[in-house]
Amino acid sequence: MTAQELREKYLKFFESKGHTIIPSASLVPRETDASVLFTTAGMHPLVPYLLGEEHPGGKRVANVQKCVRTGDIDDVGDNRHLTFFEMMGNWSFGDYFKKEAIEWSFEFLTDPKWLGLDKNRLYVTVFKGEGNIPRDETAIEIWKEVFTKSGMDVAVAGEDEIIKDNVRIIPLGTDDNFWIAGATGPCGGDTEMFYDTRPEEGVVEGKFSDLVDSFRLIEIWNDVFMEFEKKADGSVEKLSQQNVDTGMGVERTLAVLNGKENVFETELFQPIFVKIEELSGKKYDDYKKEFRIIADHIKAATFMIADGVTPLNVGRGYVLRRLIRRAIRYAYSIDLKEGGFSWGLSRVVIEMYGNFYTGLKEKENDIRAVLFEEEEKFRQTLENGLRELDKAIEEYRIRWEDSEVFGGFKVMPGNIVFKLFSTYGFPIELIKEIADEKKIFIDEEGFKGEFKKHQDLSRTASAGAFKGGLQGTGEMETKYHTATHLLLAALREILGPETYQKGSNITAERMRFDFNYPAKLTPEQLKQIEDLVNQKIQENIPVEMREMPKDEALKSVKVSFDPSRYPDVVKVYSIGDFSVEVCGGPHIQNTGELGSFRITKEEASSAGVRRIKAILE
Repeated sequence: MTAQELREKYLKFFESKGHTIIPSASLVPRETDASVLFTTAGMHPLVPYLLGEEHPGGKRVANVQKCVRTGDIDDVGDNRHLTFFEMMGNWSFGDYFKKEAIEWSFEFLTDPKWLGLDKNRLYVTVFKGEGNIPRDETAIEIWKEVFTKSGMDVAVAGEDEIIKDNVRIIPLGTDDNFWIAGATGPCGGDTEMFYDTRPEEGVVEGKFSDLVDSFRLIEIWNDVFMEFEKKADGSVEKLSQQNVDTGMGVERTLAVLNGKENVFETELFQPIFVKIEELSGKKYDDYKKEFRIIADHIKAATFMIADGVTPLNVGRGYVLRRLIRRAIRYAYSIDLKEGGFSWGLSRVVIEMYGNFYTGLKEKENDIRAVLFEEEEKFRQTLENGLRELDKAIEEYRIRWEDSEVFGGFKVMPGNIVFKLFSTYGFPIELIKEIADEKKIFIDEEGFKGEFKKHQDLSRTASAGAFKGGLQGTGEMETKYHTATHLLLAALREILGPETYQKGSNITAERMRFDFNYPAKLTPEQLKQIEDLVNQKIQENIPVEMREMPKDEALKSVKVSFDPSRYPDVVKVYSIGDFSVEVCGGPHIQNTGELGSFRITKEEASSAGVRRIKAILE
């Protein structure tokens, strides 16, 4: 099945169920929505109607929505992360609810007239209930009835979440089966459908999360039952109407339908890879990461420009600039240095998508002009920056060989990083990315200190131009920055004092924190860490700052790096005696301001380095 056939089947199916077909909204959110830089989900443009406003298309609508998510740009290049993707969705604004949504999902997935997937390879999750929101018994009973009608005898997994025998329905908690598009807004429990991608391996058996992590089971559809609205103060209230919001990714569904291992093997990427091979003389199989990053980023940039985004040093324009420049940097790494290559790839994207998203062809001249100009601007910067970065790495390699470096890791001083950034215009993200590849950690705090001396950090960083850790100095970024201090202290207490920070990335929505550790953390360790951070938050500990000579500070702090990285006078931030660190970033006044800390994910970042993603609620 082609992508176009999939889109058409989906829309035709829901049109037959009384839905009005609406066009994709712009990637740029409506002016009244300041919660996100880009449209991140199909429901985003429809929030007013989920809250009760009347939609011109009635109470049932469906579409295919173009989306951009930028929180995981650094992860693009693996076998699943994307910046740009398409989401098929159908909505009920106070009309039908769980029964119809679940029955129609099963019908569209399994009926030979539609997708014709094997019902025996389907597994579903439901919300198991947490806090004051109960387990979704209604969804469980509907799924039992749907499976029974199809001739299948199914059971519900227990607390162990183990799939065995005829278990098909797995209740999961908030992290997996409760959905909200941003920090606030319409939300609710959901039910997700998973498909067995490798039936040739025999019976599906084992813990659900392990089967997903190994890609034996892959999610293909998500039905959200929006019964609540989360307020800015964290409280959850019942909505005046019950809504349905579903999401089915075009790329992932296409991969499943065509028996592909990942989305990059589908027609939505292969033509771009062919063009990259033609331009570079390299083969996709030899440079998968580089090809995937270049293709994803140029595709996302093409759609952004068509929707009116232009490269800037702030806001969504900065994201566009970063994507284009990251694509150029990876193009250089595979010797693709031909001028105008980005437009050559963009033309392929326009050809692939232009018949469905007609705005691409209408804006072809704008797309071409922006890509040519941005590529030309960045080429000289990149060449100069790469030369200077190599020189800096070589200079410090000699020093590293002669000295014992903190924590067993090589660290590039912040003043050298800042020189590359300020003198040669080399973006901090690229410096960090290249340094990571060479097993070198850059002194981000030292860089921030240098940055603060030379520029108005508050104005520039809050606009999104500085992302070497903090993406801004707004209220939420400041809270998350302070929370990293608590997290590091908790990690050192639970995992051992040899644990150190290896990087961080903070936005207004979440924090990402890298640290050295040789193994995956257990659920028990993660709970201990989360509980300890929340304990310190609940203790309402004042956050105190003192300026003192470097030598004196290094005697009192609990965590420090190579002393040569610090200026003569430093700022020491103390959270009681739990966390005492040298730091130059913004902080809150009291830990009680942080609310509640929740770890959403723990994963490998690189060899010997783990990554925790967390949110404040």
